[in-house]
Amino acid sequence: MTKLRKQRRKKVYRHNINRKRLRNKIYKLGNIECKEIKNAWERKKSVVTNLKEMGLSYDPNKTIAIPSSRKIQAALLPTLDESDTEVVEDKPSSNKLHVVEALEADAKAPREKKFRLPKSQIEWITYLMKKYKKDYRAMARDSKNYNQETWKQIRQKIKRFKRIPEQYNKFLEENALQATDTEESDMSDGEL
Repeated sequence: MTKLRKQRRKKVYRHNINRKRLRNKIYKLGNIECKEIKNAWERKKSVVTNLKEMGLSYDPNKTIAIPSSRKIQAALLPTLDESDTEVVEDKPSSNKLHVVEALEADAKAPREKKFRLPKSQIEWITYLMKKYKKDYRAMARDSKNYNQETWKQIRQKIKRFKRIPEQYNKFLEENALQATDTEESDMSDGEL
């Protein structure tokens, strides 16, 4: 009996909790950021059912099963009967296949590269380019070369800087230079 008495004693009604708001918070769908999935989602269906109808997988471990070690050994050994290795695909029967097609098209779409060098590195590279022009060995001996980079590493950083048009063109405009003034063939870079 003592156990029941202790359990009853622990139950306390909390007056500061809004039970309706708490229930809505628990059963809330959540934030779906993918607009294709959000538009095709049905609140009355479970997560598994919704994803299956869209042609998506809820559990990738069940969708693409990893074979056991016995099956792998059996596959490595030469067998006469190979009819047991059939792949069964579970096709969604709903009209929500446009979701998968939209997601695939979005994944295949080309992305714009937004690689930028940090401001501190740009300041250091531009300082070296202004002071030494194309003398990479002198750049390596500079007193501001705190990381003790070799002339080849500095040359590589400058080449990378030149391949970022936004940052490089800004440098050229500030110094009233043209791209032909600063570029030279790779053969003469870092002459011995």
